[in-house]
Amino acid sequence: MEIWINPACSKCRGAISLLDAEGAEYTVRRYLEDVPGEDEIRAVLERLGLEPWDITRTQEAVATELGIEEWAREAGTRDRWIAALASHPGLIQRPIITADDGTAVVGRTEDAVRDALSR
Repeated sequence: MEIWINPACSKCRGAISLLDAEGAEYTVRRYLEDVPGEDEIRAVLERLGLEPWDITRTQEAVATELGIEEWAREAGTRDRWIAALASHPGLIQRPIITADDGTAVVGRTEDAVRDALSR
């Protein structure tokens, strides 16, 4: 199991606390420092069953600068979204937990973290 975190994020710290309390074995990836490439983002999106716009933090300042809210959310613009996430990892929703069964969850709630633990 791997968890993508920003240590400054309270949701990330909460997810780590829950994983620790449950005795889970996991690897921490500080994705702002160890930035995922476009292929890794595609793979995580497949595991999540989501599209890039589903995991984009559209309220971030860089999102406003890029005009992301105006971007089309369709197959033809998918690569543009993924490139933006790879270039600006702060736009990636967090924490993302990759479960042992090959799936992943966005662990913003205790229920989502527990879901990852059950897989």
